[in-house]
Amino acid sequence: MNLDIRFDFQRRERLGIIEAIWGQDKSIDQLKRITENVLGKNEVVFVTRINSEKAHNFLNLYDNARFYEEANCLIIGENLNKLNTNRKVAIISGGSSDLAVTLEAQLALEIYGVNCQSFIDVGVAGLHRLMSQLEEINKYDVLIVCAGMEGALATVVGGLLAQPIIAVPVSVGYGVSKDGETALKSMLSSCSPGISVMNIDNGYGAAMAALRIIKSIS
Repeated sequence: MNLDIRFDFQRRERLGIIEAIWGQDKSIDQLKRITENVLGKNEVVFVTRINSEKAHNFLNLYDNARFYEEANCLIIGENLNKLNTNRKVAIISGGSSDLAVTLEAQLALEIYGVNCQSFIDVGVAGLHRLMSQLEEINKYDVLIVCAGMEGALATVVGGLLAQPIIAVPVSVGYGVSKDGETALKSMLSSCSPGISVMNIDNGYGAAMAALRIIKSIS
């Protein structure tokens, strides 16, 4: 069955954001048709949640394809309309197990030319690690906080720093923490006021939320 696939090319005009492509549940044939369509409009291709088997099909097809295995993301081409801003985003993660979500957010921001830095392994189990980086983190304009287990890192950061905070619950942890729902509920119940919370593992969504904030204050 050859279904028509419609890419939202007007999204940039409406929102200043290009459409990302969800790779996990699409076939290679669907991804190829979308990619050809997007590149034909001189837009960058950004595929999230794509495995290495699917990604290598595109590495063989396009010289300018880059696969970031740790993030499960594929980028083909360049964004010719990057954001002109000096605003910076810090991406803070509780542990290296959160790396895939952290890198997804970082790559999504870098496509737009946003200066960002990831701070890895600064979770609450070793609070001194966060405190040692706090002065540096405070130099950034928007903070994305990725954490699994009980997701307490977002509350701690929100109680220490004044910047807009976008919390991302990550689906790592033992037992009831495993699928990220404990972290999600913890972040939604945070006693630090004003924290925004994304869906579980949604690093891309957090990056786009940060991008909206940056566009509004730049």
